[in-house]
Amino acid sequence: MELREKVDQLPPQPGVYLFQDAGGKILYVGKARSLRSRVRSYFLESRWQDAKTGSLVREIADLEYIVVDNEKEALALENNLIKRHMPKFNVLLRDDKTYPYIRYTAFEKYPRVYVTRRLNKDGSTYFGPYFPASLAYRLVHLIHKHFLVPSCTVDLSRSHPRPCLQYYIHRCLGPCADLVTDERYAEAARDVRLFLEGRRNDLSRSLKERMERASEEQRYEEAGGYRDLLRTLAEMEERQKIAAAEGDDTDVLAWYAEPPQVAVNLFHIRGGRVVDRRDFYWEDLEEFDPTEFLPSLLKQLYLEASYLPRYIHTPLDFEDRALLEDVLTESAGHRVEILNPQRGQKHAFLELVEKNAKHSFVQRFRVLKPTSKAIAGALESALGLPEPPRRIESFDISHIQGSDTVASMVVWEDGKMKKSDFRKFIIRGSGMAPGPDKTDGLLRDDFASMREAVERRYRRLQNEQKPLPSLILIDGGIGQLHAAAQALDQLQIINQPVASIAKKEEILYVLGRESEPIVLDRHSPVLHLIQQIRDETHRFAVTFHRQRRSSRRIRTSLTEIPGVGDRTAQKLLRRFGSVTRLRQLSVEELAAELPRPQAQRVFDALREGSI
Repeated sequence: MELREKVDQLPPQPGVYLFQDAGGKILYVGKARSLRSRVRSYFLESRWQDAKTGSLVREIADLEYIVVDNEKEALALENNLIKRHMPKFNVLLRDDKTYPYIRYTAFEKYPRVYVTRRLNKDGSTYFGPYFPASLAYRLVHLIHKHFLVPSCTVDLSRSHPRPCLQYYIHRCLGPCADLVTDERYAEAARDVRLFLEGRRNDLSRSLKERMERASEEQRYEEAGGYRDLLRTLAEMEERQKIAAAEGDDTDVLAWYAEPPQVAVNLFHIRGGRVVDRRDFYWEDLEEFDPTEFLPSLLKQLYLEASYLPRYIHTPLDFEDRALLEDVLTESAGHRVEILNPQRGQKHAFLELVEKNAKHSFVQRFRVLKPTSKAIAGALESALGLPEPPRRIESFDISHIQGSDTVASMVVWEDGKMKKSDFRKFIIRGSGMAPGPDKTDGLLRDDFASMREAVERRYRRLQNEQKPLPSLILIDGGIGQLHAAAQALDQLQIINQPVASIAKKEEILYVLGRESEPIVLDRHSPVLHLIQQIRDETHRFAVTFHRQRRSSRRIRTSLTEIPGVGDRTAQKLLRRFGSVTRLRQLSVEELAAELPRPQAQRVFDALREGSI
């Protein structure tokens, strides 16, 4: 059937249509009050003057459609299909910030909580997303402080000789060292789950019962702990009530466009205060039509959102505004209004958001270099670190077929390389393992070499009682990451942030979250920083390795002369610089540095060309 005939036979009911190219790939997804009328309009010659419509129609080879009962169903279905197929002619939401979740490891014997930005089917329960992003970290800190459930990366399937610092500062119950019963930990884990699920009344009731029971049994210290936790929960509830009374929740959205590039800013106002901002960017919107762009963006932002504000302020009105308001109101359980403020304080704030969108545009597309503080904050967010990293220590291994294995460590601190703290390591022997290609009977193993370098570095820091870095960066994949982790485990250093970067794929792995590899945008300043540190570590290791090989070859050639050992060879090289210079010397000149018989032997060997 010809495409135009198919269009003429479309039903006049509400629904969703999908345009396809000759290969069956979805080009565009749209919704319609009347499928027949809407789809027909694309094939009117008057519409082809629009560049986007003309390009779309030229590629359409077929279409599919789905009939629904009403426009609300069509709106929801359109959004789902756009997210599933990612059609190239639709406006696709591209968020520069992924909001964090709290991961509760329900599958573990001793459940723990983590802040994460990725959802995996690993048996964990996820709560969120939270914004501002700091809210997730504040909640996890509260869980550590009051419920004593940790976020560590310690292997809890085996017992450790002693707990980490978190136990001693009362942020953990100490399951790693068998310092808590299974029943007590399970009770704390249940409390955390009730807290994260928002079942504060159930949690308070349970805590009150346990407090009274402990008091009756004269376990007063335990009863006091329950009392303090009840007070904390009551204070949180009171603060939330006050914040809700201060002002209505509002989202304010605006953009700045120089097609094909567009930047959008979305400000979240909660309790009358700005709590966060989101940035969105597009690089390929050749045709920017605000009346199409805005509703498409709002649908993708809010139709599946877990929380909806009462007001959404935008720079203009659009055709489906009333329909989208009704759908969002039904989903939220309260009235949601999409407004276009024209005057007063609300309009002034909308203009402020537009100015911020322009600033974001310039920073993104005109390549303004972000500050080191901003990059450190972005690195904290990307890797889920407890705080913005101030000092990063990076390790790499260098050798040729197992010979002359060395390691390097470079330091990035407060936004720049700190060369005075760079360190070199000659791998001594704990990094050696048997293998098929042998040097002196042994093969230097990369993983064992990494383990030796990391262990030597941080054993020394322990002995000197110096602080550990904010982040340890390993050049390599999961194998090198685990080798570094084994070294730290040997030193009983736990909860130390460690990450690795694989060379070819540029994938980041974070210790404790290896199942959630991090792939950063190739334009990301965070990725550029990590690459810069990694490349400097590699350069430093390779340079040291070449120096070692060169020095070994020279020393070996001189020590082949009978009666010349390493000390004599080094003495001659320090005095005269090279073997080439030594060949130019007379016996008398050599005898000024060596005993006469030894000088004669060196002179003869150099002149005969035996070395």
